[in-house]
Amino acid sequence: MYKLVFLDKALDELKKIDRARQKIIKAKLFILAKNPAALKNNIRRLSGPEEALYRLRVGAYRVIFKRDEARLIILVIRIGHRKEIYLK
Repeated sequence: MYKLVFLDKALDELKKIDRARQKIIKAKLFILAKNPAALKNNIRRLSGPEEALYRLRVGAYRVIFKRDEARLIILVIRIGHRKEIYLK
């Protein structure tokens, strides 16, 4: 099982989302931490010169994260609506 670690920015973004969607996002993140293969259809690697970043699709929202296999950590970098998440 992976450990979930949130950046401060990701926590702030999560707090701005309404509670019903927060619950769904949190549930998906716990599933991701327990068994990443369970959500493989909703996970894609992001392209770009940066390190390996992934996105988790949760309805109209996206969770951008980095996975550290050696230390079994999932670092949640950003959480936001799909129209806004990729712009910054």
